[in-house]
Amino acid sequence: MPNGETGAALESFAAEVGSDGPVAVVGGRTHWEVGGPCPDDTRLVRAPSGVRSFDPADMTIRVGAGTLVEELDAVLAEAGQRANLPIVPEATVGGVLVVGRDDVHALGRGRLRDVLLEAVYVAEDGRLVKVGGPTVKNVSGFDLCRLLVGSLGTLGLVGEVILRTWPRPAVQQWLSGPCDPAVLRRELYWPSSILWDGQTSWVHLEGHESDVESEAELARSLGCNPTDGPPSLPAHRVPTAALEAGRLFDSYLVQFGTGSAYVHEPFPLPEPDPAVVALHRRLKAEFDPRGRLNPGRDPLAAL
Repeated sequence: MPNGETGAALESFAAEVGSDGPVAVVGGRTHWEVGGPCPDDTRLVRAPSGVRSFDPADMTIRVGAGTLVEELDAVLAEAGQRANLPIVPEATVGGVLVVGRDDVHALGRGRLRDVLLEAVYVAEDGRLVKVGGPTVKNVSGFDLCRLLVGSLGTLGLVGEVILRTWPRPAVQQWLSGPCDPAVLRRELYWPSSILWDGQTSWVHLEGHESDVESEAELARSLGCNPTDGPPSLPAHRVPTAALEAGRLFDSYLVQFGTGSAYVHEPFPLPEPDPAVVALHRRLKAEFDPRGRLNPGRDPLAAL
């Protein structure tokens, strides 16, 4: 367990969480409604913030879960690196991890769960628990800390994390046009994002200048031209299966290759597989038998 100033901050956080009564961590409230509201009598606490340690050569960074994502990104940018977290204004590192929503670049940069290497969280009985490890290849099989990603804080209240970092690309470019997104994905080597609204595709390229230039030339030959950026994402995320099933939406935006799409109107989630529900309930009973951590929230009700 971390010691010194870092350990003191975590011990203080654990003491504030305590061992009794409903409690939830509050961050920037950018996705506060996801998964359902907490009851009015829920105590709200804040996780420690600030960068604890960062050695660019290790390509990992230790931060308090209450650190703003924008603050983290600024620190990493000075070293020419990034953490591949969604850059949501006012959002905290812990918040985006426990909400678990991949950003628009998941196709090329990978899933959000791949960013988290180690976490220190407060368990339902008030104990500090460390899961994962500070190196990229620290386990074989499923890493326990990845359970926290997308859990909405219902398994443990995250206080500190170690994140994997990547080099920041030298060049980035968006292109768009009336091109087939399936063709773009097949022909381009490694696009970081492909979006499609049924008529127009947007593709994001990043990497070394010569590579991006070559890929951009290929994208132009397929009907795409440089543009300032992607369109704004509609407010509601749905599985692409909803579109494939013939559900009618006034407009939509498919995040190609990730299984996600975005629509402007609310959409009822499909019933989860009973086996998934049973596993979810078993995990909740094991990690939080009294149901005191982020009560009222249900990861199965979030998308």
